[in-house]
Amino acid sequence: MSKQKINTKEIKNFFDLISDKRDRWIKKSRYFHFEDLLMLKEIIPENSNVLEVGCGNGQLIGRLNVEGVGIDLSEKLIKKAKDSFPHLKFYVGDINDSDKLLKNEKKFDYIIISDTIGYFQNVQETLELLHSHCSEETRIIISYFSPLWQPILSLATFLKLKMPDLKPPLFGLSDLKNFLEISNFQTIKVEKKIIWPYYFLGLGRFLNRFVANFPLINDLCLRQYLISRSLKVVKKSNFNSASIIVPCKNEFGNIKNCLERIPKFCEKIEVIFVEGNSTDNTWEEIKKVKKDKKLNKNKFKIKGYKQDGTGKKNAVFKGFDNAENEILMILDCDLTVPPEELKKFWIKMNSGEAEFVNGTRLIYPLNDNAMRFLNYLANKCFSYLFSWILGQRYTDTLCGTKIISRKNYHRAKNFTKDLDKLDPFGDFFLIFSSLRLNLKMLEIPIRYEARSYGETQISRFRDGYKLIKMFFITLLKFKAF
Repeated sequence: MSKQKINTKEIKNFFDLISDKRDRWIKKSRYFHFEDLLMLKEIIPENSNVLEVGCGNGQLIGRLNVEGVGIDLSEKLIKKAKDSFPHLKFYVGDINDSDKLLKNEKKFDYIIISDTIGYFQNVQETLELLHSHCSEETRIIISYFSPLWQPILSLATFLKLKMPDLKPPLFGLSDLKNFLEISNFQTIKVEKKIIWPYYFLGLGRFLNRFVANFPLINDLCLRQYLISRSLKVVKKSNFNSASIIVPCKNEFGNIKNCLERIPKFCEKIEVIFVEGNSTDNTWEEIKKVKKDKKLNKNKFKIKGYKQDGTGKKNAVFKGFDNAENEILMILDCDLTVPPEELKKFWIKMNSGEAEFVNGTRLIYPLNDNAMRFLNYLANKCFSYLFSWILGQRYTDTLCGTKIISRKNYHRAKNFTKDLDKLDPFGDFFLIFSSLRLNLKMLEIPIRYEARSYGETQISRFRDGYKLIKMFFITLLKFKAF
């Protein structure tokens, strides 16, 4: 990769020169900076440990309500940053000397590269330096201007509507993704925001919150945000225990079959049945299989609970909160997702390839009577809509089989309390949480089977109404925040 034409000395001298005017330029473009900050606050939880590369006068990291460190070439800008935000640490220097500058700092939760990647002399080499400051949970955030806006930005600079710069190259999304890939980072998510950088009597707010989020129009946005993780620090997890949560209401005939079909894919497995106010003998059957040593050929630890409230979400959370093992799995007791498939989910988690695994029923052809046509059509539609909202491909949001680590589940409970009430099913809380925590998601196609016992607990119209309602709430929460 060839070096940029702008050298380090030129960059330092330029930003030293404009240091006294930088606050004024930020104030002049305050609505744009407000929108940009809002996006980063959505990504980065408060009190996170953050490194900003090319922090300037510290106005970005200083307004994020986080702990952290800023690095910049300009001594004058760093002095202003220290004066404005004394609770943060700031260092004068080149990110290429990060091992020396940050030798006493712990690993960071987030590393921000905001509008500075175009100034890197060698993008690949600089990105590779960041691995030493990453843990498995660290997320790299690159925020940058879209190259589509290059003529408009140049005009704005000429008209003195935008702060002058050294005209660094504006990389497209494909370029940025490639830089990350060759530097051994994995892109998790891409967001595009801000179609209008001025407030202008509320027009900017309307355009940015709603219009900018529509397909095609979204591609015209001014800002692009890439979130990635270091693959150098991701290793085989070597989990040795799993908790399988089995919500069950009126599933008397499936309890025994479920236990018999669950494969032993790791050293320690506990199966947690959570009974949901059944009108048949489901609870009695759970108590029976707990005592049947011959049935439990794999010697799983078996637990049984009665849920405190109603609905699948309540049952799932009851199981999660009483789980003891490292990995949490959901398996619907109707057995429409074959229990044998759980091994596939386990392998992807244990390899480090995924931090959240979602099953999908809609890739393989459905078995006869597995899903009613209207349900199939609704699942397809909602998967498309939620994929658009979430910025990630989901082919099936309502598949009952999902897997997440117990550690990330508890992180989700702490960081995403506002998402709990959005979800009446339990599935979406995990999807929303994985998004908010920027977890690497993988989908596992499974062959969906028709239930052999009992009747579906899904109400086509009641649950359909809940999905529609949740769609609009989610739209406001994740797209129009």
